[in-house]
Amino acid sequence: MAGGTRQANFTLPKDLLEELKSAVPKGTHSKVVSRALHNELTRLRFMKALETSFGAWTIAAHPELAQGTKRFIRSLRKSTRLRTRASR
Repeated sequence: MAGGTRQANFTLPKDLLEELKSAVPKGTHSKVVSRALHNELTRLRFMKALETSFGAWTIAAHPELAQGTKRFIRSLRKSTRLRTRASR
């Protein structure tokens, strides 16, 4: 949230605005709305990333995972241990 501030003009449902005014001290409304908007935009970016990356790890693209991820990870760890021992 760096880069200074600018005023924005938008509308909120009446009940939401009333709840904001009653729950949040005067002078901090913008900060609370800014934080909530930041959190929602972060959530939306995350959901978009999930949607666009879904299915990227296919067996065709990554045949090394055909036997399962546990086996693949185990083989990576084993090869790392062997290289570490050999370099001693």
